[in-house]
Amino acid sequence: MPPVPAGTRVRRAASSDLDELVALEQRSFSSDRLSRAQYRRHLDSDSAVVLVATGHPRPLLGSAVLFFRKRSSVGRLYSLATRPEARGQGVGAALLEAAVNACRHRGCHALRLEVRTDNAAAIGLYERAGFRHIGCYERYYQDGADAWRYEKSLD
Repeated sequence: MPPVPAGTRVRRAASSDLDELVALEQRSFSSDRLSRAQYRRHLDSDSAVVLVATGHPRPLLGSAVLFFRKRSSVGRLYSLATRPEARGQGVGAALLEAAVNACRHRGCHALRLEVRTDNAAAIGLYERAGFRHIGCYERYYQDGADAWRYEKSLD
């Protein structure tokens, strides 16, 4: 796995990150995007955690959105995005590690996610991080693409 670029830091997102989060969402995904209102809600939610990877002096390099259900020991990685020019530099791996740590901190025993079956880079990242393929959802995304479901045990 490539090293994280020098000066990169992963932290919980703040409301001051909202504009950059929305811009990253627009650059990263052609459909199934989170809206500004959804990000605003997730930033203030007890059942969501938004993480950001930042560089120096402060450009947003990537983000991860996690969801948690009450009385569930399974966290869900809803979204992982990295700026195109930062891809392949360890930013996604750093965000994924921080997401796993956030789930452990909340007492989760597993982390699940869905990924497009045609997203080889993301699939490789998840498999290198110890996620295993546990299922498939046909026509899961807005554009009709299928998704694979992955899970990582945190025990």
